[in-house]
Amino acid sequence: MTKLGVTRRWSGLRSARGDTITRRLRHALVIGGMLAATSALAQTTPPEEVGPDIDLYALMSGRCTTLKIDGHDFACKMVAYFHTEKGRADFTVALDDPADDSHVISFSGDNGHRTQENLYVLAIDRMLMKSKERPKVDGLPVPSVQTSSGVCRQVGNFAAAKVSSISCEATDGAGKIYQLQFESDGSPITIRRVRASEPTIRQDPYR
Repeated sequence: MTKLGVTRRWSGLRSARGDTITRRLRHALVIGGMLAATSALAQTTPPEEVGPDIDLYALMSGRCTTLKIDGHDFACKMVAYFHTEKGRADFTVALDDPADDSHVISFSGDNGHRTQENLYVLAIDRMLMKSKERPKVDGLPVPSVQTSSGVCRQVGNFAAAKVSSISCEATDGAGKIYQLQFESDGSPITIRRVRASEPTIRQDPYR
């Protein structure tokens, strides 16, 4: 009886962990779909950059100790990293906003690099904002694209499947400030390659 009880508890734990990962993956695919909806409706995005061609994404487990948009505090549901074939990358945050279950922001930049083995730096040149009020393509909100300046720093290494923290700060052309401080709970990150592609990150952390 004891052995059977332990087996059942262990099976339950594995099932719960599997369900958690499945939920994260589903949430990431929804966010990925939102990114894919960045179309010609966003006139600040040149036609050649339409469609992000995501080749890799990573899901982080932890909490946002700071998440501010123009001085307003939010909690977050999930933080994910998306990388595209052309080198553009996004740190994307799904906000825990009771008034808007489609509220998502992305810190976006080109050609991130590692200055140290466990430090990845991404210069931010635009912010993407999605909400229930935005126009929709295939049922998903098209993001508003705002030219911005800022930086994201990720402490950790994708090759080791560990990220300890992510900090981002950016200011858009209207002076609105976006801040993120994410702290890992110590769980390995979940990495998925969508398609094979040449690395675009200097000192590529995926090898």
